Amino acid sequence: QVQLVESGGGLVQPGGSLRLSCAASGSISAIYAMGWYRQAPGEQRELVAAIWSGGSTNYADSAKGRFTISRDNAKNTTYLQMNSLKPEDTAVYYCNADIRLHIATRTYNYWGQGTQVTVSS
Repeated sequence: QVQLVESGGGLVQPGGSLRLSCAASGSISAIYAMGWYRQAPGEQRELVAAIWSGGSTNYADSAKGRFTISRDNAKNTTYLQMNSLKPEDTAVYYCNADIRLHIATRTYNYWGQGTQVTVSS
């Protein structure tokens, strides 16, 4: 069974930085894409950033220039470096991944439990 575990969330002042981590574990054959989504209370979940196995990336307009997504393939881990944080960045951040299992012939999508990010003075 595949698990995605997020860490690195917390309380930070406006203008501060946080680095989120997401580690995948299980009978993994390949991870084709990993990404970060966020959801504020009462709002829809939205894509923040994504990274594919070849290294290409995609960012939400609100994240461009402030956030950087990366991955360590040897550790099956993705990171989201968040700089110049704003109060509107406050949300639960969820890790997502498209993963091929050793026992499967297709990819499956997985979600982590989420980590809280609060930006407030």
